[in-house]
Amino acid sequence: MKKGQIYEGMIETVDFPNKGRIMLPEENRTVCVKNGIPGQKVKFSVNKVRKDKAEGRILEVLEASPLEIPSPCPHFGQCGGCTYQNLPYEEQIKLKESQIKKMMDGAVDGDYIWEGIKPSPVKQGYRNKMEFSFGDEYKDGPLALGMHRRGSFHDIVNVPGCQIVDEDYRRILSCTLEYARETGLPYYHRMRHEGFWRHLLVRKAVKTGEILIDLVTAGNEKYGRDFDEKQWAERLLALSLDGRIAGILHTKNDSVADVVKDEGTDVLYGQNYFYEELLGLKFKITPFSFFQTNSLGAEVLYETAREYIGETKDKVIFDLYSGTGTIAQIVAPVAKKVVGVEIVEEAVEAARENAKLNGLDNCTFWTGDVLKVIDELGEVPDLIVLDPPRDGVNPKALQKITDFGVERIVYIACKPTSLVRDLEMLQGRGYRVEKVGGIDLFPGTYHVESIVLLSKLHTKQNIEVELEMSELDLTAAESKATYEEIKDYVLEHTGLKVSSLYIAQVKEKCGIIERVNYNQPKSENSRQPKCPLEKEVAIREALKHFRMI
Repeated sequence: MKKGQIYEGMIETVDFPNKGRIMLPEENRTVCVKNGIPGQKVKFSVNKVRKDKAEGRILEVLEASPLEIPSPCPHFGQCGGCTYQNLPYEEQIKLKESQIKKMMDGAVDGDYIWEGIKPSPVKQGYRNKMEFSFGDEYKDGPLALGMHRRGSFHDIVNVPGCQIVDEDYRRILSCTLEYARETGLPYYHRMRHEGFWRHLLVRKAVKTGEILIDLVTAGNEKYGRDFDEKQWAERLLALSLDGRIAGILHTKNDSVADVVKDEGTDVLYGQNYFYEELLGLKFKITPFSFFQTNSLGAEVLYETAREYIGETKDKVIFDLYSGTGTIAQIVAPVAKKVVGVEIVEEAVEAARENAKLNGLDNCTFWTGDVLKVIDELGEVPDLIVLDPPRDGVNPKALQKITDFGVERIVYIACKPTSLVRDLEMLQGRGYRVEKVGGIDLFPGTYHVESIVLLSKLHTKQNIEVELEMSELDLTAAESKATYEEIKDYVLEHTGLKVSSLYIAQVKEKCGIIERVNYNQPKSENSRQPKCPLEKEVAIREALKHFRMI
């Protein structure tokens, strides 16, 4: 088997995340392809060959899967947002169950209770937040506003018929794109670092119907003079919407990274927040604070978490990575005290306000990194809830967490691979997995939320594991992707070849600690080449893709 060869084969299984497996008997090798579903016969080209594995890219679906249905979304296949919209929802759940169960069977020591995947209460129009990007559909094409094209971080697909949001989002999207085109202003080009339009952020509460709209642009005065923000706001207010606009904002962002970042926000109408309700509690949500993107699904998740947590009377609970304090406040009414820790200051401020709003005086929220703050809390918890970001928990923080020796830990994970890694350490430090389940907060995609209940082992047969802190000098970011994976991603998405040295230089700029042999020349007199800007941008995109920055 050689790179570039064309084969045909049947996708037998799909592993998390989005890895279709095709067995080629004539080559005695399994090839991994993305964006396929079980039962499809596909033509694919080989783009990577390793000693024990190969990867390919689907060129054409020759025969549909027996499970396959027409996608309800007109943009499916072009837009990179969804993967499973051509599967009936019950088949999506079955596929996700098989994927997560397989991962947990390999990660859990001994027997455990598998509770399956609970479906989302709504299958379409379920998102309460969307970030749309400005760009062009093809090089030098007309201005577009939508989602990234599948397999590309340059091209943008207009998505006026997107099915994971409701009609209000689609009307706001179309109105903003029409206005932006009329101005003649260019989108912000991330390779050249010039232009104006960047992102459109829309958030809508399911229960209250309140809508928050934030247009993100460059702060360049050269273009800003031609942007009549008042006229744009008036057009939005004239729309016929099912919900009610609570605020219209204009955020300026001159960051090189292609992320929505607040470097100054003006309120053009209303206020810079809105309210959502979950399980009878009210939550104030600001533009950039974390809140589960599927409100009705989040209620299922938090009800499950409350069940896993169990008896809380007269107990102190730590809610680590607490966001806007949703879990903390859901368990607070029946707990002695809840202490939340969150690194995003805006989210912590919102959590404190939400606690007051809900009449809860036994919640305390701390701002900071869990690794650093956990030593300053001055409390000993009775049980701990972990709901970390996609990277999972920093190994050093996880060691401190297990040192408390609480009877129960509930771990909520938005990325199962990070959960698998953390379960290894948790089990090694005396915890047993009692039960595992999942909640589908992301219909149509391969993503799924997982939840695990762990209990402290009490047996003289425990194996004690001692780890030197030096062994844990691995950041969550460093554990994410190998240099080869970063190189492959950059090559696949940009056609650029980058060296390990260039990757190391960019990672160093991003604050990711590197080994000495990657960052220093072998000779004192040798001169290292510097990573070109174009390749630096591509590497940063790869690091962003792997959630390393």
